[in-house]
Amino acid sequence: MSKRWIVVLKVVGHAACLGPVVWLLWLLYLSVTTQPDALGPDPTHTVTFFTGRATLRLLVITLAVTPVRRLIPKLGWLVRFRRMLGLYAFFYACLHLMTYVWLYAGWSWAAMVDDISQRRFIVAGLTAWLMLVPLALTSTSWSIRKLGGKNWNRLHWLTYAAAISGVVHYWWGVKSGVKSPLAITVVLGVLLVARPILAALQSTGRRAQNTAKA
Repeated sequence: MSKRWIVVLKVVGHAACLGPVVWLLWLLYLSVTTQPDALGPDPTHTVTFFTGRATLRLLVITLAVTPVRRLIPKLGWLVRFRRMLGLYAFFYACLHLMTYVWLYAGWSWAAMVDDISQRRFIVAGLTAWLMLVPLALTSTSWSIRKLGGKNWNRLHWLTYAAAISGVVHYWWGVKSGVKSPLAITVVLGVLLVARPILAALQSTGRRAQNTAKA
C-alpha cells in the first residue's frame, strides 16, 4: 500500500479512535445545557462504563492485528496502526482510571486504599492499567532500539495480560447475572487461541518450504 493511502487511513484511524471521547464530551455538554438526562440516570457510571469499554475494545483490536496479518498476508500494512491503537487504548484506560479517582474516590487516597483492600474488581482494573504503563512508555522507536527487538516483543506480551485483567475487571465489576462482558470475552478468547495456532502453522509452513528447497 502506498504511503499516501497509509496517511489517509491513519487520519481515518485517529478520527475513529477519538470518536468515542468526542461523543462523550458532546453528551456532557448536553447534560449541562439542554438535556440533563443525556448521560442517563447515573452520569458517573455512564462515563466510567463508556471509557472502560472503549479501552477493552481498542486493546482487543490491537491484539487482532497480528493474527489478521498472518491469515491475510496482503494486510501486512496493518502493523503500522498497532502502535497507534495501543496508545489510544492507554489513553482511554487513563480516562477510565481518572473517572474513578475523581468522580468516585474524590481524590481521596484513604478512599482509594480502602476500595483496593475491599473490592477485587478495582485491583484487577488497576493491575491492567499498571501493565499498560510500560507498554505506552516503550512505544517509541527509540525505546525499541534501546531494548532491542526481542526484548521489546517480550515486554509487549503484557498487552495480553492487560487485556485479560481488563476483562476480569469487567466481569467482577458488573452485577451477578449480567452478561454484557461476554462478547468481549469471547473475542479475546479467540485471539488468545488463534495466536499460537497461527504461529505454529506458519512455522510448519516455513519448515516445509525449507525441506522442499533442500
